[in-house]
Amino acid sequence: MIRFTWLQFRAQAAVAFGALAVIAIALVATGPHLAHLYATTVADCSVHGDCAAATTAFASKDRLLQDLGNVLIALPALVGIFWGAPLVARELEARTERLVWAQGVTRSRWVLVKLGFVGLASAGGAGLLSLMFTWWSSPFDRVNIDRFTSVFDQRDIVPIGYTVFAFALGVAAGVVIRRTLPAMATTLGVFAAARVGFTQWARPHLITPLRVLSPLHLTSGMTYNSVNNGPLTLVGAKPGAWVYSAAVVNKAGHPVASTFLDHGACLQSRAAPACIGQLRELLVYQPASRYWAFQWYEMAIFLGLALVLAGFCFWWVRERLG
Repeated sequence: MIRFTWLQFRAQAAVAFGALAVIAIALVATGPHLAHLYATTVADCSVHGDCAAATTAFASKDRLLQDLGNVLIALPALVGIFWGAPLVARELEARTERLVWAQGVTRSRWVLVKLGFVGLASAGGAGLLSLMFTWWSSPFDRVNIDRFTSVFDQRDIVPIGYTVFAFALGVAAGVVIRRTLPAMATTLGVFAAARVGFTQWARPHLITPLRVLSPLHLTSGMTYNSVNNGPLTLVGAKPGAWVYSAAVVNKAGHPVASTFLDHGACLQSRAAPACIGQLRELLVYQPASRYWAFQWYEMAIFLGLALVLAGFCFWWVRERLG
């Protein structure tokens, strides 16, 4: 059964891992040069006083390969659509599964081998691509340190969880719908909704954020950001932190109106220093040290969902397929 599954899957695997090899060659060929360029231009830019120019020039390097990193956003969906959804649906649609069952292969073994073999290949391919891009992009990530939001889905281990989940979702859709194209469309829609929903509503609550109340300090040109009631100073935020909110509050913890700061008695009066001294900045954020905790939690959640879907496929094939 393993050999039969490999024969069915080898063309897709050859294309995917061939593309992976080409990307690997490009990344290995350019990665050391990027690391050297960062070390010689950006790492010591403060000594020369030209960090803004050095950072801008460095961030523009190898734009094509940087944009290739976006493949990691689409990769899980592609695996679910083209590897997961047709895996069982194609055979059910053509009724070729009965030929396999008639040769002594049980339904349980049939679905387990398919899920295990192609699922492991999906996880391995996603893991290799993600780790390669994480290594290659590390100099850029040190320049753009907003890892929690801008590149979180494209780095380290979470793409493995997304890919395995998308694959299991595609197989489950194919098992239930029994038609390839509708299963592919369903996989794309459900996966996109799950990713967007998790990113917007679940990820910020995986770990309780820190809340820091810091005194404000009057500085030259201090202004008020009316969009989110702050921030003015971001006291307490460290490099790489994921800032949820930064609001100016009074001693009681209540938000301060923008008119009071910008146009009222506070910033425009002689008593501005004393007025500012009565205010606080409430900062809600995740420190950079929690990055790996978020990575592990999110990957574990999506792998758990994939196991549930795999168990559902196993049950459905054994009990519902006739």
